[in-house]
Formats: sequence, structure tokens, C-alpha cells
Amino acid sequence: MPKLYLLGGENVFKRSAKQVNERAFQDAGENPIVAVFPWARSSFDKKYRKRQLLTDYFISLGASAINFIDYSDSNKGIAQNMVESNLVYLTGGLANVLVERLQSMGVDRLLHSYKGVIIGRSAGALALCRRCITTCHSSSKVKTISGLGLADLTLKAHYKPEKDGVLERLSKQGAIYAVPEGSALVYNNGVCSFIGEVYFFENGVKCRL
Repeated sequence: MPKLYLLGGENVFKRSAKQVNERAFQDAGENPIVAVFPWARSSFDKKYRKRQLLTDYFISLGASAINFIDYSDSNKGIAQNMVESNLVYLTGGLANVLVERLQSMGVDRLLHSYKGVIIGRSAGALALCRRCITTCHSSSKVKTISGLGLADLTLKAHYKPEKDGVLERLSKQGAIYAVPEGSALVYNNGVCSFIGEVYFFENGVKCRL
């Protein structure tokens, strides 16, 4: 099983979760090769506007090569890129879009058998979990969707205390981990550890981990 870094969110321009990424890159080994999946936006082009930004960021963290995996790439090419990589990075965007695309291309199976480190940022983190909670930016509407199940838990990324009432109510149906931007839940073969502030909701009660 891969080691997962479930990042609640990051302002990549400000490198606001650099501490989390540094830890993940160290775990991936010296001068890791990184495979990036920028598939979480509802509409995207092959250029992905943050490509150079992420490239510069990851090189500063010690990456020896960064390969962006396009949705138009062949299954064989995607699989080969993953075999050659030490770290996989799933970008932010829309969790349901990312889950659907990863499943459609068979990448979900590749991720389950992957032996390296996976960083999921925001939607990328949600997609890696058994279930994920998403909220609409323009309203208070909350959705719970199924993820890929690499981490056997329910996650809320971009956590803010304003959502406590909703999370407390939902936690009566099952426990929820809530991760703010800049913090991360690290999931390693069923064992959880935490970087920064991570919260846990269960049976209507919130606690800080």
C-alpha cells in the first residue's frame, strides 16, 4: 500500500503547505520522480495553468523529474509513468470529477497497488478516501460522495469552524476527519498521524487530534 498525505488544501503560489510537502518528498526518497495528475477540474487543457508553478515548487523540494499525466495519455503510458515514479501528486479541484476520471482510466487500480508516496491536495485528498464530504462554495449545501477507498475513512478538506454544525450532525452517522488548509492527515497502512491542525468528529462531538 502507498503512504498517503491527505492535504486539506494549499495556496500553491504562497507554498502554504511546504512543511507537509517536504515531509512527503523525504519519504519518497532522494531526488524523487513525481507523477502529477491534474485531472480534477471540470474543464481543463493539456497545458494546465499551474504546470510551471508546480514544476518549480517540486524541483525546490528535491524532485529530479516531474511528469504531468494528461487525460489523453494511453493507459500503457500512464501505467509506465507511475511505475517509474516515486511520488504521485493529485491536484485540487472537484472531487467527483477526479474520482470519475481516475476510475474511467483505470488509475484507481494503479493507485491501490502503488508502492510509493501519494500526495492528495484538497480534491486529490478527498478522492483517496472511502468517503468524502464536499461543500458548495456558493451555498451551504453539503454532499457526501464515495472515493477510491485507499484510506478507509471519511474526510472533509478545507475545514473551517463555520461548518461544525453540519459536521457534528453528519458524524452521528459515521466518524469524520476534518483537515484545514495547510494541514494534513498522513495515512500509512491504516495508521493515521497528523501534521498541523486536524479535527475529528464522532457522535456529534468535535475534538482536535
